[in-house]
Amino acid sequence: MTESTGAGSAVLGQDGGGPMVVVRDLHRSYGTGAAAVHALRGVSFEIPRGELVALKGRSGSGKTTLLNLVGGLDTPDRGEVEVDGLDLAGLGENGLLELRRDRVGFVFQSFGLIPILSAAENVGVPLRLRGTPVREREERVALLLTLVGLENHAGQRPGELSGGQQQRVAIARALANRPALLIADEPTGQLDAETGLAVMELLRAVVRSERVTALVATHDPTLLGLADRVLELSDGEIVEHRTER
Repeated sequence: MTESTGAGSAVLGQDGGGPMVVVRDLHRSYGTGAAAVHALRGVSFEIPRGELVALKGRSGSGKTTLLNLVGGLDTPDRGEVEVDGLDLAGLGENGLLELRRDRVGFVFQSFGLIPILSAAENVGVPLRLRGTPVREREERVALLLTLVGLENHAGQRPGELSGGQQQRVAIARALANRPALLIADEPTGQLDAETGLAVMELLRAVVRSERVTALVATHDPTLLGLADRVLELSDGEIVEHRTER
């Protein structure tokens, strides 16, 4: 079913009923002149709160660029991005740092775990950076490791875990500060099909249990059916926006 991609707005601190993500006429290019690469060409869409949205498209279609812009890791040449009612253009560098620390969790296909730390210590890193009291931090870490099915692996280091287990630790770490939005860039890219499906099913369960909104880039068509809706990018443009459920 094709949907409108018209944009709206949300006001933080009211009823929380507006969309979690609003993107309006987003453009992003790299380079200049004839050599310029137009990664995004006028992208617009909304993501309702509490949904798992899959972002599909071939390599080079603009998926990672779009995720970076939504997550405040990059700035557009033109257009607007709102996350949880906040206009990212008006935040400034400190505001963007707070957004990434407090409101957005990131999961990447490379896992990004600290090798010398245990699973529990890796999950607890964002809480340490935030100055969370020890008891509260330990309780949150234990809860998250149980949520991702790794309560019996808390003391193991990344090198002692399988790829799927490392990605589960990365998901738990991304949820540590109770983000409103979870952004995942090809989180199953380094996993076999069975493990990748299990991780995607975990992400869906996390959306429900943690009441988080998720935007997940994936090239695997078998995983798209787990999403509430699918956005397809091609040559920097949204070419399809459909509801799966």
